[in-house]
Amino acid sequence: MANAGIIGAGSWGTALALLLHKNGHQVTVWSISEAEVKMLSEKREHETKLPGVPLPEDMIFTSDMEEAVHDKDFVVMAVPSPYTRTTARNLKPFVKDGQIIIDVAKGIEEATLMTLSQQIEEEIPQADVAVLSGPSHAEEVGRGLPTTVVIGAKTKKTAEYLQSMFMNEVFRVYTSPDILGMELGGSLKNVIALAAGIADGMGYGDNTKAALITRGIAEIARLGVKMGGAVETFSGLTGIGDLIVTCASVHSRNRKAGYLMGQGKSMQEAMDEVKMVVEGVYSTKAAVKLGEKYGVSLPIISKVNEVLFEGKDPKEAVNELMLRDSRAEHKALPWKE
Repeated sequence: MANAGIIGAGSWGTALALLLHKNGHQVTVWSISEAEVKMLSEKREHETKLPGVPLPEDMIFTSDMEEAVHDKDFVVMAVPSPYTRTTARNLKPFVKDGQIIIDVAKGIEEATLMTLSQQIEEEIPQADVAVLSGPSHAEEVGRGLPTTVVIGAKTKKTAEYLQSMFMNEVFRVYTSPDILGMELGGSLKNVIALAAGIADGMGYGDNTKAALITRGIAEIARLGVKMGGAVETFSGLTGIGDLIVTCASVHSRNRKAGYLMGQGKSMQEAMDEVKMVVEGVYSTKAAVKLGEKYGVSLPIISKVNEVLFEGKDPKEAVNELMLRDSRAEHKALPWKE
């Protein structure tokens, strides 16, 4: 049995806390909100983020960060991406040398273009930082529905240790050394999911969705490989797998926000209605900057950025995508003359 700390009591942090508890581990969950801690402790249910999922009596909830980190075998960082850096900075005094921190959020910091694990490493250099990613909506993991994810770590030892902590009969875990590729896939798919939602909101069909998913992963892989990620990662669970579920699922906050914008609501109105952090909105500008930095064409992501921040009409953006210069699908495939 391990002793695990969960930093962040949202839907994903709560679902993973429940998973780890079912695996026989002692779990302490931290929230910055005293009201949330009180609700979780007394109701034994996250009434707003994970309703209908009972939480065990021996699961500990606290607003004391040191209590959630001290003497823990590993710590799960489950705060929304805009708060990763500040939370890591506050966490640093309580983290011992070599303590494992596994980030489970997805995003890129606009100001620095750093992934979340890179931000954590910068703020907590003494930590052994890993990531967990894949097609894994909290609503389904909390209910024990079969799910498959990937653990990325710098060493095989850390990856396999965490694999053994999380894996069970309904939560299959693979390992990977490609942390960068995993994080880029997990972050940028949220931007494509906004596009998929916008298309749904405008009444477009399955053909449009398939095109966005297929060409979206092409954009993500082009950039990811140029930045040093492995091409195999983008054809796996944390690439195309995560992209499919986020573009199609009713649980996807990014798709939902896009859907509302496709129906005519502003970005802020859509985010207010979703009532959760829409990670793709925060990653879009960073993605455009990464494309410019590495000289990679990102047509879908660029149009999402124009819709979100430059007032571009979504229908006009779709027309411009469709009317771009004609080209071959895969330039590397030769013609037999």
